[in-house]
This record gives sequence, structure tokens and C-alpha cells, in this order.
Amino acid sequence: MSAAAVEGLAAVEREVAQACRDARRDRDSVTLIAVSKTFDAAAIEPVLAAGQRVFGENRVQEAKAKWPALIAAHPGTTLHLIGPLQSNKVKEAVALFDAIHSVDRPSLAEALGKALPASGRVVELFVQINTGEEPQKAGVAPHEADDFIAACRERWGLTISGLMCIPPVDEAPAPHFALTAKIAKRNGLSKLSMGMSADFATAIEFGATHVRVGSAIFGHR
Repeated sequence: MSAAAVEGLAAVEREVAQACRDARRDRDSVTLIAVSKTFDAAAIEPVLAAGQRVFGENRVQEAKAKWPALIAAHPGTTLHLIGPLQSNKVKEAVALFDAIHSVDRPSLAEALGKALPASGRVVELFVQINTGEEPQKAGVAPHEADDFIAACRERWGLTISGLMCIPPVDEAPAPHFALTAKIAKRNGLSKLSMGMSADFATAIEFGATHVRVGSAIFGHR
């Protein structure tokens, strides 16, 4: 497992670098988030030892159980919450994570607006866009995105850094990445959390600044 994960990380790094060259972008313009959800500390340690310092988790409780000790042992590590966030877990999330990619509804924005100033921490926030308007998936519908971003800023006092999307599994991802980039541009947002193991090269072509890669590094769960 450990050797395979380190090899997976190296292979993904090569692919990210190639995608950046193909898109005529600087490699430093793309942050690789190694998605370590469901993997324990023993599986994550070799990837940390190989130099990876940005990780993604889906659940607050799971991250809380394994990451404080790992972060203490590997200073400079940053943690991104890429899964849905319940409003009653906001205080814990703000204390642990450096970025939250799933801001998707007024009640969560309101809770973040209260918790962040009280915490004294700076946490990067991404609004999740449900580009396919899938009923089973979290996220703001594209036609509601501008109003929601404005409310986050003006009503709840949040600094929004960028947008996140997860395209429908049965559709080509490119149009969804293009739509997300378009919404970001008109709202003055510079960061785009787009692309996973199967499509991160395409996401980079469409301007992704953060790619979320799990199985290509750690293997299938």
C-alpha cells in the first residue's frame, strides 16, 4: 500500500505537470489535493514523507480522529474539507480545516459567518456549484450562483475565494468546468476547485487551480 501510494503520487505529479504544460500554465498555478478520505494514518504517512502537504477529507469526524497528530508531525500540512458540511459541525470544521470547498446553502453560510470571526482563523471558502442541477447532489444551481455569492459577501460577511464543482458522472466534464469558470470570472473569483482522478487534466485545461485526486494516489477504497 505505502509504496503504491508513493508511486501513485509521483505518477499524478507527472500528469499534472504535463497538463499544465499542455495548457501553457505554470505548474505552481495548480494545487494538488491528495484525497485521503477513508484511509488511515498509516496509509497517509508515506505520502506525507514523499513531500505531499495538501490533503482533502470528506467528513469532519473522520478528519478529527486522524489529522491533528499527522499535522503535528508534518508542519506546513494543509487540510481541505471537500465533502458536505453540516451546520452543527461548522465550529469543529473551522478549527481543523484550512479550506472548505462545500459552501452550498444559506444556513451554512450564516453559521460560517458567526464561527469564523470567533475562531480567529482564516479559512479559504469555495462555493459549490451543482452544474448538472442533480437533485441528489449538493451545491448551488448555476442560475442562483451570483445571488448566493453576493449574499455570502454582503449578508454573512464571508470572503469567498472560488468555486467548486463535481460534474455528473455520465456526462463529459468539459462543459461543466467551462460553466464553473464562467461563473467564477463574472463574480471576480480566481480559484477553481475542479477535477478528480479521471478528469483533472481536462479541469486544468479549463482553469482549475485545485484538483482533488484520491484513487489515482491511494488506490480504490
